[in-house]
Amino acid sequence: MRNRHPRLRLDRRAIVGALRLLDAHHAALATGGSVLANVHELSLAFLTEGELAGLHGRFLADPSATDVITFPGQPALGVAGEICVSADAALRYTAAHGRDLSAELTLYVVHGWLHLAGHDDLAPAPRRAMRRAEARALALLRAAGAIPHFTTRPLPKIRAIRRVPG
Repeated sequence: MRNRHPRLRLDRRAIVGALRLLDAHHAALATGGSVLANVHELSLAFLTEGELAGLHGRFLADPSATDVITFPGQPALGVAGEICVSADAALRYTAAHGRDLSAELTLYVVHGWLHLAGHDDLAPAPRRAMRRAEARALALLRAAGAIPHFTTRPLPKIRAIRRVPG
């Protein structure tokens, strides 16, 4: 797990615990295309909007900002893949919609995990199935008290410069 966002503060143990809980319920949440069964490694990165947009452009030929990108790994080698999350997208969305930052970032992590669990959201029917799986996964995490806590460090204060007359 990497936190490359300069203001984001996270509880790594809680995030790992949430992912382990999802893994324990893999059979109920996954589809036939899951790469998560019998793997031992999953990478998770919390990035700035610019970093994630760069990955979006480089690997998906779309340089626009996005909230989460998932890269499949090599399950035969025990590597499920990597989930890359934009902390800036979550900060912006929560500020605009009055949502909780921890709930929003957990949704992004769950969304990425579900992609690796075989879900797709490109067409309407699979997108609806993925949204239902997101709701089930989030309900499972809430019921277990396993929503990780995220906070942000305040922006540095900028001191005003007083001009001296003369």
